[in-house]
Amino acid sequence: MMKSKLFSKSLVKTGLKILPLVLFLSACNSSVSPSFLKEDITQAVKDISKKEYKLDLSTRLAGSTLWVYLPLENIISKPAQPQKYIERFLLEDQKNSLGEKVLKVNYLVKPTAEKERQQEVAIDKSVNEKIFNVLQVIRRVLFSMDNSKKDKPIFFCIVTSDIKNGLEIKQVFHLMDLKKLSYGLISQSEYQHRIIQDTAISAQIIGDKGGNHLDYRDITLEEFIADQIQGRIKLKFQKPEVEKNADIDKEVLKIIAYTLDAYGFKDFNLAEITNLATGAKAILNQKAVFANSKE
Repeated sequence: MMKSKLFSKSLVKTGLKILPLVLFLSACNSSVSPSFLKEDITQAVKDISKKEYKLDLSTRLAGSTLWVYLPLENIISKPAQPQKYIERFLLEDQKNSLGEKVLKVNYLVKPTAEKERQQEVAIDKSVNEKIFNVLQVIRRVLFSMDNSKKDKPIFFCIVTSDIKNGLEIKQVFHLMDLKKLSYGLISQSEYQHRIIQDTAISAQIIGDKGGNHLDYRDITLEEFIADQIQGRIKLKFQKPEVEKNADIDKEVLKIIAYTLDAYGFKDFNLAEITNLATGAKAILNQKAVFANSKE
């Protein structure tokens, strides 16, 4: 139990993404089956997962968000060949918000002496395969919904819980991103960057086979965008996608503009951007956000 707790803390700290197995989704063809009505999809996802993959899921629809709860045990392990990476920056995770026409982005990123690190823990391969199978089922059901209806789910959330050790991984997906990946409009790497992933450790998770501890709610586009910006900042600087002499403020602004543009979101007037490491703060209007990102 103590070993599992140490693994869990390491996983939460590093914010690991699901292994590349999930990314091969675009190469798989979904079957063409009769269209599903919105009120049928929760049961359809459960039934297909049980019949074809012997997975016991709990599903719920909250507004335009489909929730899928996957209870398992021992979901993380030490990789046989740990992935190595270079640490160039130290950062603290910060919460962003987008509401009342104002986008607020806070970040704390500091350059540090380069060190080689390695991935200490990873999602177990068998667990990753189960998540992949759930994604396949969701894809089949949502892609074959009745196209005459305009109230399709916009988001779906897969919560994979270790009900033995109290660890949970929550992933939020935008249905349009999944379609773009499937049709080759975005790369697998870009698709991975668009997934919102969060990890948690709680005693409430232990023994919860039905997902009763979850707050099933409708996820908004504003929330999704704000969280994706946060996730992209983490990815850019944690396992760095930039050199050590990169202009941190400029890179963050690029992330903000790129994410907003990816979803065609312009329902905001101002962006308040705060570098918590230096204390620098910038307030930009919408035009300035997009203009500065191209410099």
